[in-house]
Amino acid sequence: MTRSELIELLADENPHLFRRDVERIVDTVFDEIIEAMARGNRVELRGFGTFSVKKRDARNGRNPRTGEAVDVDQKHVPFFKTGKLLRDRLNGRA
Repeated sequence: MTRSELIELLADENPHLFRRDVERIVDTVFDEIIEAMARGNRVELRGFGTFSVKKRDARNGRNPRTGEAVDVDQKHVPFFKTGKLLRDRLNGRA
């Protein structure tokens, strides 16, 4: 599902809201998740999952094309862990 499909679905399910308001709500939720993660915080959505940031240390890597050794800088990467409800639904248990 794309962002625009999500907005369309929510707008259809909530006819009392204007589409532009639904779009603003979805954008606000995503922006807040991004901002929280940028500050290094966890975002937990019960039943759905937890978004967090993991730190990857600097390391020596290899250029896959040439095989030459390259230095890879430290970086932060997003991480998502599914919640129990989501896992159970995906596995047909709920």
